[in-house]
Amino acid sequence: MRIVFMGTPDFAVPSLRILHEHEYEIASVVTAPDKPRGRGLTVSATPVKEFALKHKLAVLQPENVKDPSFVSKISSLQPDLIVVVAFRILPKEVFAIPRKGSFNLHASLLPKYRGAAPVNWAIINGEAETGVTTFFLQEKVDTGSVILQARVRIGPDETAGELHDRLAEIGAEIVLQTVRLIELEKVQVRPQDDSHATPAPKIFKDNCRIEWGKKAHDVHNFVRGLSPTPCAWTVHGYTMLRIFRTGLSKTEFDSHKELPGEVLAVDKASLHVNTGSGVIAVLELQQEGKKRLRVEEFLRGYTVRVGDRFE
Repeated sequence: MRIVFMGTPDFAVPSLRILHEHEYEIASVVTAPDKPRGRGLTVSATPVKEFALKHKLAVLQPENVKDPSFVSKISSLQPDLIVVVAFRILPKEVFAIPRKGSFNLHASLLPKYRGAAPVNWAIINGEAETGVTTFFLQEKVDTGSVILQARVRIGPDETAGELHDRLAEIGAEIVLQTVRLIELEKVQVRPQDDSHATPAPKIFKDNCRIEWGKKAHDVHNFVRGLSPTPCAWTVHGYTMLRIFRTGLSKTEFDSHKELPGEVLAVDKASLHVNTGSGVIAVLELQQEGKKRLRVEEFLRGYTVRVGDRFE
């Protein structure tokens, strides 16, 4: 079975790898164009392209997936199936080409968390469970009929980055199972119930500022749901601090008289901040322009005092 694989970030690599390891014919790998990445803005390839080149797979990097020349190229490859993992929205002219259809791997239990940031929003909203879904593509994004799902428990302190990596590997197994079912013509799909749909829109830096007036567990979920990227942040004086990891404080404080965001305790190894209800222990953070550090390392070179405010 000839497969065209479409994906760009690290999340897509395990799925491409597992198909390659099981010797499926990859007619071409489609990924985003090379672009400046990292602090030095060095022009570099996507993780998917790097894997493809290492394993001598053909690569396409369209600027515009609606371009007639790209549509024609995919058609000329005569794929039996298109597999999409963390790529762009495809027009019907492309996803309708394969005779066995096109399916996508999505990092949620659809119809929950449709959109660009399902992992982040599941944690921010305090979900105890999420998962991955494969579904056939339709014109409306993330709405196609479900093929397979796998459920995953979310740890109480697990970050979005940690969950992302777990889901990438679990998702790869589901991709392989989905391809096998399609190949054997044993797929049984079920439609999504739109009444249970929830959004997971893209998250921007301006939306990542911590609201200390919320309850401690909501602040904790917000921080871990944005870690390591795009990352929750706060302001201390005139300095922006990025906060990567927190915990619910186990120390007893009489905090109801203090303001949200107020530092209640600080020593060489701990930093406790008041919220609207409860106290947060800050565990990993970063001063703008500096390295990400554990709190005990951070406090060796940065001064925070009891009574200071995070805003």
